Amino acid sequence: MTRRPFLAAMSAFGLAPGLAAAQPAASKIAPLVLSDAQWKQRLSPAAYQVLRHEGTEYPGSSPLNKEHRKGVFVCAGCDLPLFTSETKFESGTGWPSFYASIPDAVLTKTDVKMILPRTEYHCARCGGHQGHVFDDGPKPTGKRYCNNGVALKFIPA
Repeated sequence: MTRRPFLAAMSAFGLAPGLAAAQPAASKIAPLVLSDAQWKQRLSPAAYQVLRHEGTEYPGSSPLNKEHRKGVFVCAGCDLPLFTSETKFESGTGWPSFYASIPDAVLTKTDVKMILPRTEYHCARCGGHQGHVFDDGPKPTGKRYCNNGVALKFIPA
C-alpha cells in the first residue's frame, strides 16, 4: 500500500491527524552517539533491549514503581534528567508514570507498530526509547508519560 491510500484509509477512521501531530521536534541537547557494541557494553541486556530496540518491560516489574522519594529520574543510557519526582504519579498501569517531562529532555515520534498510531518518546541526548505518552493523565497537563522502568535510573535529592 502506498502512502496516499494508507492516509486515505486512516482518514476514514479519523486517524490521519494523529500521524502528523507527533513528528520529532528539534533538540537543544548535544547528541550522544555510540556504536552498538558500546551500547551493549554500557547497558544491561534488559535496558539494551528497551533503549536501543524499543522493547517493553513487563508491567509491574520495575522497582521504580514504588519509588516515592524526592529526586530526579534520568535516562539509563546517558544520565540525562528526564523527569522530576514531583511529576510522578500512580497510573495503575504497572509502569512508572509522569504527567510532564523536563523541558527539552524528550523527543517524540509516531509509532504505528500496533496499527493505531501512538506517540513514542525517546531521550533527547542518546535517542534511547523510554515509552509512550497518552492523553489520559492527571492535571495540570492531562498527559501520561508511561515509562519503562529499566530505561530510567533514580537519583535521590
